[in-house]
Amino acid sequence: MRILVVEDEHKLADYLKKGLSEQGYVVDICRDGQDGMHAATEGNYDLVVLDVMLPGMDGFAVLNALRKSKDTPVLMLTARDKVEDRVRGLEGGADDYLVKPFAFSELLARIHALLRRGRVHELTTLTLADLELDLTRRKAHRAGTRLDLTAKEFTLLALMLRRQGQALSRTMIAEQVWDMNFDSDTNVIDVAVRRLRAKIDEPFEQKLLHTVRGMGYVLEVREQ
Repeated sequence: MRILVVEDEHKLADYLKKGLSEQGYVVDICRDGQDGMHAATEGNYDLVVLDVMLPGMDGFAVLNALRKSKDTPVLMLTARDKVEDRVRGLEGGADDYLVKPFAFSELLARIHALLRRGRVHELTTLTLADLELDLTRRKAHRAGTRLDLTAKEFTLLALMLRRQGQALSRTMIAEQVWDMNFDSDTNVIDVAVRRLRAKIDEPFEQKLLHTVRGMGYVLEVREQ
């Protein structure tokens, strides 16, 4: 899942990116309202964390522009604990409001709640054969056996399950899971796929994660 953080305080923005990335989210940062508005309206995000006080264009204006075209869940942040600010944000289409300073655990809980609420109409479980990924509870099982996945492995498996049957290049995996450009001199993608394969395939007779020579990797059922 991709989250956009629109926050001009560099230290806080970097802290949020680090914490959310460790939870398996792909996070983009915008540090002013204009860039945030463009990214929120033109990009494809599952949730936007939006500060109120921004240079160039405040959070209320960004929210107003976003609501003209999208219903992306928005969690607003503000240093001003004023009822009128919260009312203005919520009436303008914000889904939740959090006053600074806040505990990261509370932010994370609110994000989880918004994502669950915003995706009730979508699949919350991804499956292939006897492999099952619960996106809400962030749990994975194969043939009834619990799989112990890291946050990045969970994100990688979710991507492959959503694109099952489609060969994914190393470049696409790097962009979607690590939020970086693929460097042909690094083997981080191959190492990650190898570790994921060891958990979801090696203990089981039927193999699901396959290498596509010259292209990348694909998750699919193949006839024995």
